[in-house]
Amino acid sequence: MDLGLLVLRVGLSALMLSHGIKKFMAFIGGDMSVAGDPIGIGGLASSILILIAEFVAPVLIIVGLKTRIMSVTVVIAMAVAAFVVHASDPFIKKELALVYLVGFLAIALMGAGKMSMDRK
Repeated sequence: MDLGLLVLRVGLSALMLSHGIKKFMAFIGGDMSVAGDPIGIGGLASSILILIAEFVAPVLIIVGLKTRIMSVTVVIAMAVAAFVVHASDPFIKKELALVYLVGFLAIALMGAGKMSMDRK
């Protein structure tokens, strides 16, 4: 069970980082609106929230630190991506966000396992 949780945590988080790193690099390069403004809180605030969900959270989830709460941040971000950003798009455009949503929801519910810094 713990090995499976480790594989799920590291695998999903590494894949999510491929999205987060691009946005992080654009953000530090001066683009303060890397995520648009899908929920009406402003481009900068939206960008900070998405950077937490796609860059900071995956790094912490990989090492297993604050895994449940960090997974919830990713779940919320992917729900916004699937149901707000891609609301009118065909299913194929929503599918990746939904896969991440389900995977990180499973991590949030199960926790990090023994092979983590959380160690529960």
